[in-house]
Amino acid sequence: MAHKMMQGKVVVVTGAGGGIGRDMALALAAAGARVVVNDIGTSTSGEGTDAGPAQQVAADIRAAGGQAVANTDSVAGAASAARIVQCAMDHFGRIDGVVNNAGILRDRIFHKMGLDEWDAVIQVHLYGSYHMSRAAAGHFKEQGSGAFVHMTSTSGLIGNLGQANYSAAKLGLTALSKSIALDMQKFNVRSNCIAPFAWSRMIGAIPTDTPEQQARVARIQQMTPGKIAPLAVYLLSDAAREVNAQVFAVRNNEIFVMSQPRPLRSVHRSEGWSPEHIAEHAMPALKASFVPMDRSADVFSWDPI
Repeated sequence: MAHKMMQGKVVVVTGAGGGIGRDMALALAAAGARVVVNDIGTSTSGEGTDAGPAQQVAADIRAAGGQAVANTDSVAGAASAARIVQCAMDHFGRIDGVVNNAGILRDRIFHKMGLDEWDAVIQVHLYGSYHMSRAAAGHFKEQGSGAFVHMTSTSGLIGNLGQANYSAAKLGLTALSKSIALDMQKFNVRSNCIAPFAWSRMIGAIPTDTPEQQARVARIQQMTPGKIAPLAVYLLSDAAREVNAQVFAVRNNEIFVMSQPRPLRSVHRSEGWSPEHIAEHAMPALKASFVPMDRSADVFSWDPI
């Protein structure tokens, strides 16, 4: 019965109309979960709406013998996020898991980033994950069980160019997840993050002008969204009851547990520090432990196999 790890559970997956969200919704359904397939059907930058993608994925799940309902409410507002959770209650009578996957991109170099570009991305990724988690939290507390999976990114964990809005939201999300885990562990509620490497619309804008770039994109395209889904299913299942407050990354066939900030090195001066002493002693002593100005691609510098 291992393939039915999610039997009897109800899970909401946001942004499930395509890409990683779709694969997670299909995998959860295949594992026995009843799924609320949420997607407002926008472009990757958040424009427009289309009920089609969510309805198509729900139809695909039902065609495969699973149970699913489509929902097109936005995660970016408290009331509409509450309706997504209520959709699970109305159709399936309970809720056991939330996958915060909905996202948009508005990439822009920092000194040119507009307030609208900042706001839109923070609203969907960070506020959206808060609204969804908050709407489910009461149900989870009441029943004494529940699990959250939040999609973070190495853009936030490590860094990337032109993504201040997205990076801030995604690293903020890891702290949100940790807080949920700490506050709700007494109710048997868990909260974990996944940083996915996968070819989807979200990274479809990578340039392919040179043979090298084309080869790189071809390699990235091997990292299908389906590679992410098994970890999400596991984390939402009772098999992961001991796994809480962690940040994982998935890159093709590799699964990583990511570090979370801890002290690296300290210097002490019993009489205290002046700015001059800091310049002369503290910084030279600490410099060996400075974190380099890496981007995600510098840290994950080898090709996926």
